[in-house]
Amino acid sequence: MTALAEGRATAPARRRRPFKWGPVGRAIGLIVIVLMFLGPIVWMVLASFKYNVQIYDSSKAIFFEPTLDNYGTVFDPRRGNYLVYIWNSFFIAFMATALSLVLAVPAAYAMSRFVMNKSATVVLLARIIPGVSLLVPWYYIFAQLKMTGSYLPLILSHMFVSLPLILYIMMSFFDQLPEELEESAQVDGLTPISAFFRITLPLSVPGIATATILSFIFSWNNFMFALVLSGPATKTLPVAIFDFIGYASIDWGALMAASVVVTTPIMLIALFTQRYIVSGLTAGATKG
Repeated sequence: MTALAEGRATAPARRRRPFKWGPVGRAIGLIVIVLMFLGPIVWMVLASFKYNVQIYDSSKAIFFEPTLDNYGTVFDPRRGNYLVYIWNSFFIAFMATALSLVLAVPAAYAMSRFVMNKSATVVLLARIIPGVSLLVPWYYIFAQLKMTGSYLPLILSHMFVSLPLILYIMMSFFDQLPEELEESAQVDGLTPISAFFRITLPLSVPGIATATILSFIFSWNNFMFALVLSGPATKTLPVAIFDFIGYASIDWGALMAASVVVTTPIMLIALFTQRYIVSGLTAGATKG
């Protein structure tokens, strides 16, 4: 017993590993960020199933008797046909994005391959100028042409922001693609245009997908241009949501239900295309 006690006494004591606060801090920070982003969305969805009285009652923040009356109000033809507003938003966003892609992708390729810095600077100035500052000239011009309330002014105004956005995303992506691929294709007998369509363009699909998604999201969410340039037949979803805000009161339940209708398509697009967004945004980060 004495020898055993002496052996234990002489054995080196085990050192306790120091507690690492790094993983715990990262986990806490991640939880806080997730709550900051998801909290308003969860509140919006819950409020869309509440009466206005329940929304003001803090005791019914989570547990309450749900109702679908707010969604009935949103899709009530007497209040406004939201199916038409959804179509207007989709059509304007689709046309603005498609036309911007047709113009911006070849322009980005030319600016990238031929180092057209002056042209890129002009496009950058268009990105810097606030689009809101052009609303009055746009409205005056389209009013003189008697085109206010039609789709064309909305599509052109959205392209003013979408086209430079797509161009700069694609420029950085084309800068990352090696020119040797096109030169090899031309040695094999392809023309420069054929090499662009058959070699460069397929390789740039992640960048095109990123630019398309971001442009579509901007057009879908745009409010100011549609508020000034749209008409009763071309009203978009963000402007239609504004109708629930009255002078004396706000229909919070219907407003939240309409907000859910607006944000759901964008959230689904971002959820199923996040791989393309990440790959496209990081494709031009390094060159060579």
